[in-house]
Amino acid sequence: MSTHKINRILIANRGEIALRIARTCRELDIETVAIYSTPDRTTPHVLYCDQAYEIGPAPSTESYLRQEAIIDLARRTGSDAIHPGYGFLAENADFAAACAKHGILFIGPPPAAIRSMGDKTAARRMMQEAGVPVVPGTIDPVSSAEEAAAFASQVGYPILLKAAAGGGGKGMRIVREEAALEKSLAAAASEARSAFGDGRVFLEKLIEKPRHIEFQILADQHGNVVHLFERECSIQRRHQKVIEEAPSPVMTKDLRDRMGRAAVEAARSCGYVNAGTVEFLVDQELDFYFMEMNTRLQVEHPVTEWITGLDLVAEQMRVAEGRPLPFTQRDHQIRGHAIESRIYAEDPANDFLPDSGFLRRHRPPDGPFVRVDAGVEEGGEVEIHYDPMISKLTTWGRTREEAISRMDRALGGYHIAGVHTTIPFCRFVMQNDAYRKGDLSTHFIEQEFDASSLPSLDEHEFAAGSIAAATSIELNTNHRPASTPPADAPGTGWWTRREYR
Repeated sequence: MSTHKINRILIANRGEIALRIARTCRELDIETVAIYSTPDRTTPHVLYCDQAYEIGPAPSTESYLRQEAIIDLARRTGSDAIHPGYGFLAENADFAAACAKHGILFIGPPPAAIRSMGDKTAARRMMQEAGVPVVPGTIDPVSSAEEAAAFASQVGYPILLKAAAGGGGKGMRIVREEAALEKSLAAAASEARSAFGDGRVFLEKLIEKPRHIEFQILADQHGNVVHLFERECSIQRRHQKVIEEAPSPVMTKDLRDRMGRAAVEAARSCGYVNAGTVEFLVDQELDFYFMEMNTRLQVEHPVTEWITGLDLVAEQMRVAEGRPLPFTQRDHQIRGHAIESRIYAEDPANDFLPDSGFLRRHRPPDGPFVRVDAGVEEGGEVEIHYDPMISKLTTWGRTREEAISRMDRALGGYHIAGVHTTIPFCRFVMQNDAYRKGDLSTHFIEQEFDASSLPSLDEHEFAAGSIAAATSIELNTNHRPASTPPADAPGTGWWTRREYR
């Protein structure tokens, strides 16, 4: 199988993940092309990349989801490859196929793998055929409330309604009694149709107090597949993760071996290539069940990088170039413990509602074994059009206790003003007895979290941050490339090789 050296990558994303990809590209001496929506013109990833082009106005449907425009820009800039990051077009099989059609490497799995794993019912069927444990449920979407009621009477309540064509908690409902079934089914189908354009819903037996544990896998084009251990992702709000760690505090050697083999088999069963994540539910008896496969790089990949010493983005690029994995399963062992806190512009005291606005202050922590992946700088704006994540804070320790203590210290030194954030909640978790004992489930927030115990946003922070914010905004406004794009530069925007690094 031939290899193709990547010289220039178009990053089809924004924020912290676009900047994170660009940093690895710089280490590998690969040129980068950024795209940006109109309000993102001075964001960190735009200023960091070698070239940058405006792709459209703020709404993602008119900018970051414009498949034809992005592929055309990649061709006109001479980009060998496109890295989709996560979100937007990362799990869009049609986009991956269009890249291949135009001779552009898609840094991700083949379109067929994206399609098979993107349809939850098809994925369940495939996992059953591969011998991977799945939660008892319907193989095909249900077509009526009567069909749903028949399944529920067979396995018993509670049951879980899930969208067949998506994830992230959209189209998901818990039903604990028959009286609520018909209404919940209609609501789940409506939400799924709105989110994914597909209202099909399937049913599963609800696993009470489950842990959400996922395995990172890497697969090359030569048939080699390895797993890079697990991540515990049980602390969630609205079925979306807030805090992750690696390894899982509940994991035993036997359980890790069995789940790791299942994850590798799941990847093999769909012809998977590149980085991906196989997600499982683990019950209180430590039985595990396949939940879904994310056919992309995960938000929480830094904790895996901490405990393995690998740059997962670099590995993605090497696989895309056609090179075999330079290691086997036996070459890896877990080193220490890592924790990630997602810093969102949300108000945890008000049901984690998003809180967009300008960052009047953004002073991230530092210190030994502390990493901050930020997509917004001081003076920048958390946009209402996109995910409200400000940054990802990760810490590493020789032990779980050391990683927790380091995270608590780092969170205490993280200063943000202008918006509510999840920092107080993350500190609450680090200091919580159940968390410290590793007693976790996806119901952690509802069972352990008391929103009234959180401090309110300090108004003095606003005043103290206003001068710094004004200065930062002025700097951002003036911090524009002065060079003129060449006559054959594609599209709108600007083109320059920046001197500031």
